[in-house]
Amino acid sequence: MSASKPPALSRLRNAAAASVSGLPRQFWWLWTSTLINRLGSFVATFLALYLTVDRGYSASYAGLVGALYGLGGVVSSVAGGVLADRLGRRPTMLIAQLATAVSVALLGFMTDPVAIAAVAFLVGTASNASRPAVQAMMADIVAPEDRVRAYSLNYWAINLGFAVSSTAAGLIAEHGYLTLFLGEATLVLACALVVFRKLPESRPEAPGAATGADGAADAGPAAAPVSMLTVLRDGRFMTVVGLNLLLALLYQQAYVSMPVSMGQDGFSSADFGSVIAVNGVLIVLLQIPVTRLIEHRSPTALLIGSALLAGYGFGLTALAGSVAMYAVAVAVWTLGEIINSPTQMGLVVRLSPVHGRGRYQGMYSLSWSIASLAAPLLGGTVIDHYGADALWAGCAVVGTVAAVGYGLLLRRLPERARPTDVVAAARPDAASETATEPASPSPSTSPSSSGTASPTA
Repeated sequence: MSASKPPALSRLRNAAAASVSGLPRQFWWLWTSTLINRLGSFVATFLALYLTVDRGYSASYAGLVGALYGLGGVVSSVAGGVLADRLGRRPTMLIAQLATAVSVALLGFMTDPVAIAAVAFLVGTASNASRPAVQAMMADIVAPEDRVRAYSLNYWAINLGFAVSSTAAGLIAEHGYLTLFLGEATLVLACALVVFRKLPESRPEAPGAATGADGAADAGPAAAPVSMLTVLRDGRFMTVVGLNLLLALLYQQAYVSMPVSMGQDGFSSADFGSVIAVNGVLIVLLQIPVTRLIEHRSPTALLIGSALLAGYGFGLTALAGSVAMYAVAVAVWTLGEIINSPTQMGLVVRLSPVHGRGRYQGMYSLSWSIASLAAPLLGGTVIDHYGADALWAGCAVVGTVAAVGYGLLLRRLPERARPTDVVAAARPDAASETATEPASPSPSTSPSSSGTASPTA
């Protein structure tokens, strides 16, 4: 028994080292800024509970405010993607983070319902504007063969921060919500400071002269310009965006409808904080080892299975009558999230041209923003008129539809996709263009192991 321990510990150390080694220093500063930002992600998680329990507003009003928050994200997802390509990744992040800090602090002092709704829109606009720039910078600075691992580590940081902030915020909220708003503003400012001091610009200089992860210019003919119209006409990529929208509608219910449902059942904000923290804790514990297990497996089975786990995990919420049962339901859909994230994120950057990463990431982020807009309205309305059980049953149906969609999409997906394939698909005259980025050396045909990935947040 004792003789087997050193080899086992050695394998564990080697696995941990393999998960974090070889990534550039700039990535780790970006990772640090992400962690700091998520450690202060209080407001979006507890906004519905704050409005219904602390302020006494209805679930429909909470849904309206959440929808305005999402509407701000819809606007800024596209604008942030365009700015990331035109202005640069670093300036876009700094502008967005400074605006987020100011608007979040202001929201904590609002008492009029119209003012709360208006400032919530501003918070949604500011807080979502930096996402396309973060994802594009990560694709810029990390070598293709390391991107799946890098995005998994970034997603791990997001959920590490979320697990800590959810638990802490639930306890802090018992003594007053204003502290949450001011605390988030402070941590977002700290995030902006890291970006300002440690992160240089990474945007490729021009189409046809994009810099790779080693800083050298990629060889090849000039690539065609990428506009938002190019992205919209890329049917294959937009199908991925649409399927992600279905899953995002499910995941948003965890932060909008589930706290309302728990509040109606008599549970406290601390109870909700403990339950939702299960999501972050499981991702922190399982995201990296699960990614190592699935990165060379069939994306078809992974995406179908993850969609079913998400749908039926939320469906289980209808049976929850205790904190423990709510936690079980969260654990099921969290497993789907863990599997889906690296697989689908790999597909997103795999279909994105180098010089259009900001716009493509903006469109992908748009699916989350639209979900933030639609999910609160949908969830609040269904709960008010039909009850929470009807909502959770509908989630199971949506998960099934998404699973079918993934099966159909991947049946038609080529074994490999070059970055400029999407341009050629949208513009027939660009069919002869070659990729501006070298193909990944990975032998796997899985999108998640092709060396290109992108996270959520």
